[in-house]
Amino acid sequence: MCTRVNRRDDSTNTVVRINLSRCIKEEEIGLALIHVEGLSKQFEYYKKELGLRNSIKNLYHRERLIKDAVCNINFDIEEGEFVGFLGPNGAGKTTTLKMLSGILYPTAGKAEVMGYVPWERKKEFKKQFSIVMGQKNQLWWDLPAHDSFYLNKCIYELEDKAYQETLDELVDLLDVKDLLGVQVRRLSLGERMKMELIAALIHRPKVILLDEPTIGLDIISQKKIREFLKIYNKEKKATILLTSHYMNDIEDLCRRVVIINQGKLAYDGDLSHVNDLFSQSKIVKLNFEEVVAEKALTKFGTMKSYEGLSVTLEMDKQNLKEKLKQILEVLPIVDFTIEDIPVEEGIAYLYQKKEGMPDEEAK
Repeated sequence: MCTRVNRRDDSTNTVVRINLSRCIKEEEIGLALIHVEGLSKQFEYYKKELGLRNSIKNLYHRERLIKDAVCNINFDIEEGEFVGFLGPNGAGKTTTLKMLSGILYPTAGKAEVMGYVPWERKKEFKKQFSIVMGQKNQLWWDLPAHDSFYLNKCIYELEDKAYQETLDELVDLLDVKDLLGVQVRRLSLGERMKMELIAALIHRPKVILLDEPTIGLDIISQKKIREFLKIYNKEKKATILLTSHYMNDIEDLCRRVVIINQGKLAYDGDLSHVNDLFSQSKIVKLNFEEVVAEKALTKFGTMKSYEGLSVTLEMDKQNLKEKLKQILEVLPIVDFTIEDIPVEEGIAYLYQKKEGMPDEEAK
């Protein structure tokens, strides 16, 4: 039986995983940049009932409750991966990111990011990662953004040349050169988010944790942020973990998704395979040369939309060919298309699961 030990090689500043066996055979192989094993986080809180009587009662006795924010999750992320980290509100996404960044200590389990234990908060670790939270500001509100950038330069001990080169590159990619001297409070939400990204990336981190970076932005701003992140990930080989409730963000940027629900792992795998886990249906869109009664169509599948000459049905995969043949024979078809169930419906299904999926289903 083999066990695995992680070790940092200070001479090359890399991490290796060593397999140790009873044969005293040692072999070094590459280690995932982010390694999470059995990670859990519980929060204690107290029940508070309404009314003066209950308020006085709470002075002497309070009922303590436990909330399992994250419960025994496991996953690995390789260098350069861009992974979507999804789940409904309260699923434990932000709590997990805070543990991976060292902001929170776990209740149980372990995690390693670039070979470091995040909550040990070692200086070398903090200089190689960054976290961006869409609802939190790191820029000084009353100062121009470039003042905050310079402060980060000093915090991360960056050389003048490296700092200026990185700043010029990021400013050019995000097209905000004319806004550097404007007070942060006077910037639009989209402009502030761009500045937040620059501040977070000024030290060229290897690992980037993004928590709702496009929240509240308009469609155009969301698209520009996505384009920037895509280019940055490709050119810098940065490892990025992204949470977002906007499916356009996930579909455009992430091939792989990790989905948690009620603190438990529900799915870890290719985004395009989410629906394959449960979906036995296809979406069929039909166009007719003349209006067809709705009753004549319900026997072929579940009605998704009906507009007389244009109809959308959800049909079972198993007998799809047979039913399409019947439709072509008896109905005045002009055109039809067959599509997969939208991926957001598959993700919504996983959100509704109360228990994590078995490992064999999640692959």
